[in-house]
Amino acid sequence: MQNQITSFQNDKIKFLLQLKEKSRVRKREKCFIIEGKREISLAIQGGYTVTQFYYCPSIIDNQEIEELTSISKNQIDLFEITQGIYQKLAYRATTEGIIALVSSKETGIKDFILPSTNPLILVAEAPEKPGNIGALLRTADAAQLDAVFIANPKTDIYNPNIIRSSVGCLFTNTIATGSTDDIINFLKTNNIEIYGAALQASVNYHTQDYNKPTAIVVGTEATGLSEHFLANTTQNIKIPMGGVIDSMNVSVAAGILIFEAKRQRGFKI
Repeated sequence: MQNQITSFQNDKIKFLLQLKEKSRVRKREKCFIIEGKREISLAIQGGYTVTQFYYCPSIIDNQEIEELTSISKNQIDLFEITQGIYQKLAYRATTEGIIALVSSKETGIKDFILPSTNPLILVAEAPEKPGNIGALLRTADAAQLDAVFIANPKTDIYNPNIIRSSVGCLFTNTIATGSTDDIINFLKTNNIEIYGAALQASVNYHTQDYNKPTAIVVGTEATGLSEHFLANTTQNIKIPMGGVIDSMNVSVAAGILIFEAKRQRGFKI
């Protein structure tokens, strides 16, 4: 079905704005919005259910809409909106003219099933900045990790800034969330080695063997890993640094550690 919406006071537009701005609404309603053709396409390919498209015909043409709807397994309701409404809903300055309403996936660690018998997992504890989370997801996608775990998350993963900064890699990764305790218990129950990026009692990262089931754990740039995680690692690892400061951006550090593990595993593109 297709409708035209021209008023900012339309209930559907008000609802989309709430989803854009409020985490509690996204959690309560179990849905979120995506902006952009690539991100929407990746979400559909990643098994997410898209229920509605809101598009601006002065920005995107019918053929592009049809290409997106054709890859969906379910019917998508179409709503034509004005450019003014679209700009109110959109995050990016350079827009593509389409926003999707999407059902959330359950990400709790409790029912998570490992996709591999010898997994390589990235764990991010208490990440706060959407830009860092997005960058971590891009790194995980590039390395084709088996999973990304977010322990003690400070924002919901469907925050529009995370979707934007991950350039859609939120949908290309297998993601699970839980408390620090839940994540540690899952890793230990599944006999996964835990390597924590930390300076305390650490060795150089390239001295370790990551060929067994492995989790590489990174904390925040401000405080690092929690004491509880540090007390449960197999080994803490560090990146030798020659500069004045003793830390680097968390996504950069994670990339170095992850690709060393992938190198040891004979990673080939």
